[in-house]
Amino acid sequence: MGVHMSNSIKKQDVQALVEHFNVIRPFNKVLGLSAESMDTENACVHFIMREELLGNSVYGTLHGGVISAILDITGGFVVFLDLFKKVKGKSREKLMEQLTKVATIDMRVDYLRPGIGQEFTASGYILRTGKKMAVVRMELHSDKDVLIAVGTASYIVG
Repeated sequence: MGVHMSNSIKKQDVQALVEHFNVIRPFNKVLGLSAESMDTENACVHFIMREELLGNSVYGTLHGGVISAILDITGGFVVFLDLFKKVKGKSREKLMEQLTKVATIDMRVDYLRPGIGQEFTASGYILRTGKKMAVVRMELHSDKDVLIAVGTASYIVG
């Protein structure tokens, strides 16, 4: 799946963010996540159901820990994009330095329905951001556009 980007982010900058998402974060590869779309306001990530992600093999549902991890990763990615907007025009090294400081402080996940589907999309957006902390809202949908889970998380950014 290709990365869709808004006109506000340059192609080489998107490449740096995708590299960070896909290469520097090896756990994203383990989960099979790929950046689907991004702009400086929100992001979407996509993954395909695999046997390794099952929580209940009888019903074929996603593991709750997988759901939580994917929502957390999506929230962190949204924070990366917000930081990117703030350090725009600075060196790539400065951007990467800022990105490595992002860490989850607290997260709440509400599991609304069983994670049933062949493909899933997680999306998120900033609720509030400050000098030291950002708060993000995330959602996970199935390929049938069923809302599986929602989350809210706080991330340290400075």
